Amino acid sequence: MEISAQNISFGYREAEYPLFENISFRISGPGFYSLFGFSGCGKSTLARIIAGFLEPGAGSISITNLDNILLTYNTERLPGWLSVGEHLAKVVSPRSSRAELDYFVSEFGLSDYVNKKFFRLSMGQKNRANLIRYLVQDFDMLICDEVLANVDEPSRNHILAVIKERFGKDTILFYISHNVEEVCLYSKKIFVIPAYGVTKGRLVEIKGLDTTKKQKEGYGSEKALQATILKVLKAASTGQNPEGET
Repeated sequence: MEISAQNISFGYREAEYPLFENISFRISGPGFYSLFGFSGCGKSTLARIIAGFLEPGAGSISITNLDNILLTYNTERLPGWLSVGEHLAKVVSPRSSRAELDYFVSEFGLSDYVNKKFFRLSMGQKNRANLIRYLVQDFDMLICDEVLANVDEPSRNHILAVIKERFGKDTILFYISHNVEEVCLYSKKIFVIPAYGVTKGRLVEIKGLDTTKKQKEGYGSEKALQATILKVLKAASTGQNPEGET
């Protein structure tokens, strides 16, 4: 189970400069990984390239033992002619189950809203319902692009712990977020895209705290968390790897 990008470059036709150049990285084995960078650095574009929705201008991506790569983002919408619960029940895959769907609905705080139409939900509720839609499908890698936008912080932390516990051992979760704290807390490894013009080449890789749900409930290493946050922010700003890792 591996995905490897070599010298990926991409630029939009109307743009004066490429969005990024010669980016390389490798994800090997299951786990919770994150992609972090400041606004406009190309996180969503890179996600679409990995998922096969965009072709890179140069470079290549090698994929091994990943048959189903799914991408979800926070502006997706469920069809309006069914209730949220009816739609989710229709997309449950053979690998999943109705019991698992009910579990996610309960854990994500949507039990009282499954009989409502999607447009009746708040933005945070919509994001949670859309994420569940993907969690009950078959995937080897799920790319989550800002999927918990508009969700309150305690709920975000709980949801991330739940999905990591359920999927982190046998699939690749690739989480894209502007929230540096949650990226540092849950990730096995954090890939950082530096601000444009700072560096070209490999993404900066920072070791995350890889916290589990059980650990989060009694988490006390604030010092370790703050140190990791500083490393990630420095990498995003300067392109330097504070850990000296490759």
